[in-house]
Amino acid sequence: MQHEESGLSTRQQHIVRIAALTAKGDIPNLKTALNEGLDAGLTVGETKEVLVQMYAYCGFPRSLMGINTLIAVLDERKAQNIHDHQGPQASPITDTRDKYTRGKEILETLTGRTDTGQTSGFGAFSPEIDVFLKEHLFADIFERDILNYQDRELATIAALVSLGGVEPMMQSHMNIGMHVGLTEPQLRQVLSIIESSVGQQEAAAGAGVLDTVLAGRK
Repeated sequence: MQHEESGLSTRQQHIVRIAALTAKGDIPNLKTALNEGLDAGLTVGETKEVLVQMYAYCGFPRSLMGINTLIAVLDERKAQNIHDHQGPQASPITDTRDKYTRGKEILETLTGRTDTGQTSGFGAFSPEIDVFLKEHLFADIFERDILNYQDRELATIAALVSLGGVEPMMQSHMNIGMHVGLTEPQLRQVLSIIESSVGQQEAAAGAGVLDTVLAGRK
């Protein structure tokens, strides 16, 4: 696949578009995006993994609609004698430590910050949600190896910007994205894809959050 030195690879662009349209619930355009992604070389496993990850950020209804749409697309392509590459299955998790410890460690890797165990905000008010985040989101999902951390952050950022109204989470994940190697031009390209695929209002709100993130990182 082609790769633009200062921007997103073709593969990454398709991940962003699929995640954005899934979060928005735009099934007709998602169907087109899924076909385009598969045509461009996304494996069935990679595509499915993006849709699975979406349930953590936009809920089971959107995720399941996306997965059902992928099933329909694959059936149609098979009927047209198109044989899509399945790709590898997720590797078994061999780390025997408890999920909270593993999730905490993954979160520290993503943010570059040590978790001192002192919670505030939602974590202090609702300790159970902190456990769910670490054990499920960061251990069960981010620990899987079908997608790397950059892929998962691109999908997450695309979903959050497309949803709108979740600016603190956008800011957090844009910072995480940059910590795991995403660049300003790549994040600007994410917003450009969202503007053309989802809407100008969502992209503009995302641009405002990105400007705040960049100012804070200087």
